[in-house]
Amino acid sequence: MSIDVSGAASERDLRLRALKHLMVPGSSQDNRLDAAAALGVLHQLASASSTAGAALTLLHELQVHQVELDLQDEELRRSRAELEAALARQVHLYDFAPVGYLTVDRATAVRELNLTAAGILGSERDQLLGHALDAFLEPRSALALRAMLDRLSDGGPREVRSLQLVAAHGGARDVLTCAARDPDGQHFLVAFVDSAEHEASTSD
Repeated sequence: MSIDVSGAASERDLRLRALKHLMVPGSSQDNRLDAAAALGVLHQLASASSTAGAALTLLHELQVHQVELDLQDEELRRSRAELEAALARQVHLYDFAPVGYLTVDRATAVRELNLTAAGILGSERDQLLGHALDAFLEPRSALALRAMLDRLSDGGPREVRSLQLVAAHGGARDVLTCAARDPDGQHFLVAFVDSAEHEASTSD
């Protein structure tokens, strides 16, 4: 198919014809094909003396633009890799922190927890999700936890106190507990530190 290279094909016309190929949304492969089509249009227009100068100028602009896009793509890929590495690092720090971290709702149902918290509670993490945290506490400690959350709901400050977990053998296990309001305004952040381990570490 022949291309009209008459005087009506102004520099603006050339720019629009070339750039429309680059502006079509799609995958990166589609964009590369569109860029090749745009360059093809300009190569053909450059063969006519009436439009050769403008076509070559635009051809250079498009080539520079393509290089810029390639550099931007490379930078985005590098940034994505760095963000994924940082996220993996944060997940690792959360899961294997020496403190048990939990997110609970007003009814103390567990919404999130790290592996350390699951170990303190003595169960698998997936099995603990949705279960009430106060069910793992001695009755007085369960009431104390709910009272802590009530005060936090009323705007109270972060609290720290010792609570007693129900141990598997029927006894009680002390845990140093810190509770604060989640920034989302709907949940609470609870941290557990095994009191026996805490005392052992501070006595070293």
